Amino acid sequence: MTLLDLRIESGTAVLTLADPDRRNILSGELVGEIVEAFDALEADPGVRAVVLTGAGPAFCAGADLADLLAASDGDTSGVERVYEGFLRVARSRLPTVAAVNGPAVGAGLNLALACDVRIAAASAWFETRFLKLGLHPGGGHTWMLHRLVGPQTAAAMVLFGERLDGAAAVAAGLALRCVPDAELLDAARTLAAAVAGADPELVRRTKRSLGAAPSRTHEEALAAETREQMWSLTLPGTHDTLRRLQARISRT
Repeated sequence: MTLLDLRIESGTAVLTLADPDRRNILSGELVGEIVEAFDALEADPGVRAVVLTGAGPAFCAGADLADLLAASDGDTSGVERVYEGFLRVARSRLPTVAAVNGPAVGAGLNLALACDVRIAAASAWFETRFLKLGLHPGGGHTWMLHRLVGPQTAAAMVLFGERLDGAAAVAAGLALRCVPDAELLDAARTLAAAVAGADPELVRRTKRSLGAAPSRTHEEALAAETREQMWSLTLPGTHDTLRRLQARISRT
């Protein structure tokens, strides 16, 4: 891989967008490497979570202008390929954390939104920028943003160009926390590592339930969660954990 740096440590994969001279734009080459990396990581039983970040001063500056220009002339293949970059992240069975180290703009914001959790560096900022370029938002941008920050903040960002820094992103519900730049990767890795002790299939099923929750009624969620919880009670690790807890309580 030439535009993506991959490192795996103690079950956590850190994927770094490594095209800083172009502010980590979602070029066709980078998108291909993202898809390839996630395919490989999901096939590796030792990988339990993924941290996604950017090299240099930007997280991701969005789509390649060459692809946008080509689409304006009728060739939409490049823009559709950009979608595949962040949609592959959104479809991942692995828990994902975006360590947003700088600007996340347009499709780059989509990439951050595609992750399960976002941690922002103090120097990070989030901007949609679609209308400024004469573009309608794409790739499910309005849906992802609306679901996280609600109608008013989504409208402020999409319609009025409101830019959120790291602290504002936390206040809006767009990021979990904002940390000093030097602490960003450690904070993201620490969060990602928290799933290491859980059964991998249990993690996958729980992530799937979280993703399905917004489209379910309470009754549907209750039925689905009951089914999944009863399955989890059959796991040997769960049985052992419950036995240890019972023994600990008995000794107190």
